[in-house]
Amino acid sequence: MSGQYWFPNMPIPEIMTALSEWGLNVSNEQLVRPSSDFVIGVYNACLEQVTSISPNMLHKPTQRALASVDDTNPDLYNNAISHNLMLYHLYDMSTRFATSARIMDFSSRDLSAPEPERTRFILSAFINFVKFAEQCTTFISNVREKSAQVIEEREQIIQELSEVQHNLAVLKAQRAKDEPKCEQLKEENAAMTTQLLAAKEVHTGLTKEIESLKIERAHLQARNETINSESALLMDNNSRTRSRIVQSPERIRRNIMIMGTTAIEDKKAVALHEAKARDLQAKISALVNIEKDVRSCIEQLQTTEKEVQLLEGSQKELAELKDSLEYKKVECGELQKKTERVHKQLGNAQEKLERAQRHAEEKRQASQQTVERLQRDYEKMDIERRENDKQVEELRMEASDIETKMAEHLKKSEAELNELLTEYWKLRHETEVYMETLANKLNMNVSSD
Repeated sequence: MSGQYWFPNMPIPEIMTALSEWGLNVSNEQLVRPSSDFVIGVYNACLEQVTSISPNMLHKPTQRALASVDDTNPDLYNNAISHNLMLYHLYDMSTRFATSARIMDFSSRDLSAPEPERTRFILSAFINFVKFAEQCTTFISNVREKSAQVIEEREQIIQELSEVQHNLAVLKAQRAKDEPKCEQLKEENAAMTTQLLAAKEVHTGLTKEIESLKIERAHLQARNETINSESALLMDNNSRTRSRIVQSPERIRRNIMIMGTTAIEDKKAVALHEAKARDLQAKISALVNIEKDVRSCIEQLQTTEKEVQLLEGSQKELAELKDSLEYKKVECGELQKKTERVHKQLGNAQEKLERAQRHAEEKRQASQQTVERLQRDYEKMDIERRENDKQVEELRMEASDIETKMAEHLKKSEAELNELLTEYWKLRHETEVYMETLANKLNMNVSSD
């Protein structure tokens, strides 16, 4: 275990001081005889210092779990679910946390049945790792931000990929659903195309026949008009000749016979013309029926053309869907490449983090050596300070003796000075009395200053 652990062991007072800085009042008895609740609370505090995960953050998941419980009294499970959630997060994250603190054999036994020496050992590693993390706050925050951005991009890419896959599945289902209809429409289109070609051929033949019949009808109408005009002229000529002809019975008979024969011939011609007219009328009615059939064929052709246009539009839409599917496939490939790049970036960031951790570990070792050197210097200074304290105490004692002697000397000096002052004022008074008496005897005016 010592080969895996890089952080030094801390004495109990330093552990208590470090935990008190985080607002945890820990006694010596709790560290000597640790309990499961005490260890979980302290490990939670360590986790909260590094990962900002506290028991209060698990309140909402606990409430959601209670809401999913099908029971009339869900409050009975409140403490159990809260405890299990905390143990799960603590154990899962503590394992990674302990690995980062170079404790490779951390297990649930350290939570349920803690041992005093091992608990102090783990707490020393956790506290040193938290202090190291506090020193690298800027770098860790940058790495966390980059990791959060990578996770968000990954989730966004996964969501976009799922949407693309869903759209692709919908398009495939729609395509599979439309394929029988497309085949049916193709068959109907081919059948209608053949019918249309046959109807076009029939229409062209009927159109030619109608044109020929119209031309023949026009000729017959023109001939009928000429015959009517000729008959009118003959009637006029007949009336004129009758007016000029001498009335002879035989000639009249001959004329009547001739006119009878001509009338019979004219009747025959009229009957023939009437028969031809009836034939023409029948042909015209047949042509009208044919024209109606042709119109219905044209209407069917128009509906067929519309359906063909719709089929072409659906084929265009199918081609556009195929193009969009290809485009989505290309986008999916690009997203996969982007995901690979993001994974590579994440691996590079992890490598940078490991290098930074190794660099920080080297710095920590150097700082640990510096701390040990300073500790040795401090111990030397402590010894020197104790010697200086002894010398200072001796000097203080000497100073106190000198002060007492000075006080006694001052008292004596003040007493002697007071005596001298009393003698001075007494002598001065006697001198002034002597001067006045002397001035009085010598009759001199002496002013006292």
